[in-house]
Amino acid sequence: DVRLVEAGGGLAQAGGSLALSCVVSGITFQEYAVGWFRQAPGKEHEGVSWIVNEDGSTNYADSVKRRFTISSDNAKNKVYLQMNSLTPENPAVYYCRATWGRMVAENGGGDRWSYLYWDYWGQGTQVTVSS
Repeated sequence: DVRLVEAGGGLAQAGGSLALSCVVSGITFQEYAVGWFRQAPGKEHEGVSWIVNEDGSTNYADSVKRRFTISSDNAKNKVYLQMNSLTPENPAVYYCRATWGRMVAENGGGDRWSYLYWDYWGQGTQVTVSS
């Protein structure tokens, strides 16, 4: 079975940092891309960033560019999201999601920023930023 497990959420001050991680099992990690999405209460899922594990290519939402960094460790089947310069926001649950990496790299199969594009996901980790 495919399994994604997020960790690292919590409470941070505005301007501070948090580091999230996502451990993936049940797939050939290097063949997949892993993305981070977040959902605030009553709002739609929002794409934050993704990484294609095969070639390390990344993409970021405009709202997090130059503040968030996504990376992966293929030896550990793990993806990280370093979040710096956090801004006050409503609580949101951050989810990691995975799908076929080649499809993401070639921008095929639909809208990569839609959570529906991604086949597997974890249970999420809560992030809150206080002002």
